[in-house]
Amino acid sequence: MCGILAVLGFCGDSQAKRVRVLELSRRLKHRGPDWSGLYQHGDCYLAHQRLAVIDPASGDQPLLNEDETVVVTVNGEIYNHEKLRRLLPHHKFRTGSDCDVIAHLYEEYGESFVEMLDGMFSLVLLDKRDNSFIVARDAIGITSLYIGWGLDGSVWISSELKGLNDDCEHFECFPPGHLYSSKQGGLRRWYNPPWFSEAIPSIPYDPLVLRRAFENAVVKRLMTDVPFGVLLSGGLDSSLVASVTARHLASTKAAKQWGAQLHSFCVGLEGSPDLKAAKEVADYLGTVHHEFYFTVQDGIDAIEDVIYHIETYDVTTIRASTPMFLMSRKIKSLGVKMVLSGEGADEIFGGYLYFHKAPNKEEFHREACRKIKALHQYDCLRANKATSAWGLEARVPFLDKEFINLAMSIDPKWKMVKPEEGRTEKWVLRKAFDDEEHPYLPKHILYRQKEQFSDGVGYSWIDGLKEHAAQHVTDKMMQHASHIFPYNTPTTKEAYYYRMTFERFFPQNSARLTVPGGPSIACSTAKAIEWDAAWSNNLDPSGRAALGVHLSAYDEHVAAVNGGMVPSDIGGDVRSMMEVTAGLAIQS
Repeated sequence: MCGILAVLGFCGDSQAKRVRVLELSRRLKHRGPDWSGLYQHGDCYLAHQRLAVIDPASGDQPLLNEDETVVVTVNGEIYNHEKLRRLLPHHKFRTGSDCDVIAHLYEEYGESFVEMLDGMFSLVLLDKRDNSFIVARDAIGITSLYIGWGLDGSVWISSELKGLNDDCEHFECFPPGHLYSSKQGGLRRWYNPPWFSEAIPSIPYDPLVLRRAFENAVVKRLMTDVPFGVLLSGGLDSSLVASVTARHLASTKAAKQWGAQLHSFCVGLEGSPDLKAAKEVADYLGTVHHEFYFTVQDGIDAIEDVIYHIETYDVTTIRASTPMFLMSRKIKSLGVKMVLSGEGADEIFGGYLYFHKAPNKEEFHREACRKIKALHQYDCLRANKATSAWGLEARVPFLDKEFINLAMSIDPKWKMVKPEEGRTEKWVLRKAFDDEEHPYLPKHILYRQKEQFSDGVGYSWIDGLKEHAAQHVTDKMMQHASHIFPYNTPTTKEAYYYRMTFERFFPQNSARLTVPGGPSIACSTAKAIEWDAAWSNNLDPSGRAALGVHLSAYDEHVAAVNGGMVPSDIGGDVRSMMEVTAGLAIQS
């Protein structure tokens, strides 16, 4: 990932303003440690901190067209850039960078070129001919982006809050799938797939079509000129990413350059569920596997850095971001600059355990749509910023635009959990890769039930966080929480502790408003409570709060999946582990 900062219409002494833009851009250097660039045209400044993944030698930004009338700064990857270059036979490209097509596409197709991009991106484009500019963000919001306004009428764009929070009168999250045009004077949504309206689809489920679409999504993300690997937790999603990558690696350009054996990475506390499962998958796939261990104290010591980099006070996001933040540093130390990750599958296929309680397919589909639309505030934000904190790029094949459009066109009746038919959560995805002749994964891994990432790294992690927060937040502080924090009032000591830390780094009202409204638990369980009142007793956003579903679902799963082909001892071991975990959750 790179870091971009643009200040458009910045009035005043140009040299002083240039120095200020450079100073603010340096706050994003962790995102792009390989090179820095700044382009100034009148009162407009486009800055870039580069992480060189494609064409490291010559792809420095900002990038210009042939006559230098169009300038762009981009954070992201354009996976179809070679195809797009073929649509521009009369244009001369200065670099081999995937982002070099953008200025030329704009010359040919105007603002509509954004719809042609297949990838993850945040970009600012300046047209010097009329001093107009556009800002755009990818369909789902995989890359982070913020927009702000100065008292002098300037418009500010930054990959992270820290690039603009001291200089803008107001700032907010730039919405995914949108384009801001200075000519049009506002935002418009450029990404409008059929599923976005939440109309209920009716296309029959075809497992082979779904499988091919996901394989294509993975393979296109192997486009790289630097060492890469996969994040492997041992759960279904990351294991499928690793499996498909391992199968296709030998035929890719990257394999010829870096070797055909895939590197995989996992993080956890000693004895964590993820470490055990990931090692089994890695052995099955033959990856070069790297296990990283951390202690509860290591994680607690990193919390302030995590909140500074992730830029949120959402409890679940911080819990999950911390192990990923620690792991990313280790990965980067090995010389790896890009990893594939499994975010997005739970939202698309209803993988969270409360989807077991969905009353009908209509409710199921609408909730899945809502979850996808909120990804940029949670899992995408975590994956992007936890890795970018150390100059590591995360690519997420489940959030491929074509794959999402296909997966969300399937009649949601096929995604519904039906234990009596052997269908657990994400059954359509599991079934698509259940190949008896050429297995992608061991059967019990393919049908392993979901763990929250913050649970899977080790159950004592969350309990340790709660204990630490209780030492720093008193009962008296909690009594007055609504007066100190009237917006998003923290309801637990852990949430209060995170909020205090966040406010030290980002004290502006605009900053606290970038985190979604309501208690953090509301975002994950509001629908669950509506579907089953028993969920109202679960106050913790951890996946462990779903204990009843976890236990009953796993029992059903072990009994039903493929006529009992999952070994019974695995179900018993996991069930016992969950029961122990339940005791810890209840005690806390």
